[in-house]
Amino acid sequence: MSATGGNYGSVTNSVPVVNGDSHTHADEEQSLLGGGGGARKPASTSLRKKLTTDVQRDWADLILLACYIITGLLDSSSISIWGSFVSMQTGNTVYIGLGLAAPTESTRWIKSATSLISFCLGSFFFSRFHRFFSPKKRWVLCASFIAQTLLCVAAAVILTVGPAAGKDEIAWNVLVPIALIAFQSCGQAVTSRALKYNALTSVVLTSIYCDLFSDAELFSVRNAERNRRVGAPVLLLVGAICGGLFAHSPLGIAGALWTAAFLKFLIVLSWFFWPGEPISDEE
Repeated sequence: MSATGGNYGSVTNSVPVVNGDSHTHADEEQSLLGGGGGARKPASTSLRKKLTTDVQRDWADLILLACYIITGLLDSSSISIWGSFVSMQTGNTVYIGLGLAAPTESTRWIKSATSLISFCLGSFFFSRFHRFFSPKKRWVLCASFIAQTLLCVAAAVILTVGPAAGKDEIAWNVLVPIALIAFQSCGQAVTSRALKYNALTSVVLTSIYCDLFSDAELFSVRNAERNRRVGAPVLLLVGAICGGLFAHSPLGIAGALWTAAFLKFLIVLSWFFWPGEPISDEE
């Protein structure tokens, strides 16, 4: 092959060949000119681009399923110690009805009402936060779970360093932790909506049981929806067992909360390193 056999079309600003080292001269000129288009972007630019990218939906249901462990952990310890739920609001609604029917028999309905109101406020906040800033952006998901982590930590600190309260006692160190935990728990449900896994709210199982056993392809080998519906109650049961163990240990619900905060923090890291949607144009 001739020396010019590899050149297609006209070449402008070509570098003369001297003793066969034209590439050396080109490299020297390129470095003197500052590296051209191959310059590396600043770390801050790369981080910003990473955080503003939408996360991929593929396999994100695994994170939502992990949230069922947290729900079981918190609800079982809460119902054991306080007598009210902090995530599943169907039971709290029933407790409120029973309390209004006989308000002097128990204080459980007051705790349940606190949990329900806080959950509704949290749903209002988290849904608008996701909707305003774009639901699937990486930084939005990370910020949501950071907030949930901090609320769990705040409740855990109150229960760890604050005075102990009885099961039927209505005190600030009971109502405030209930409110904080219930407020953050709906963040998981809102995330399921943001990622279009509407069934994996992590705060309800009745509809999942119904959908599971009414599935026409229940016994199919490949059925991703069926697998999710099986995984959700199993993982919540695992969390509930752990929460019950905490409730009957010296650690109490504070131990369950510290564990939940740690798991939430792991989810923050998961969203940070989760694959992002491909970007067609370079910024």
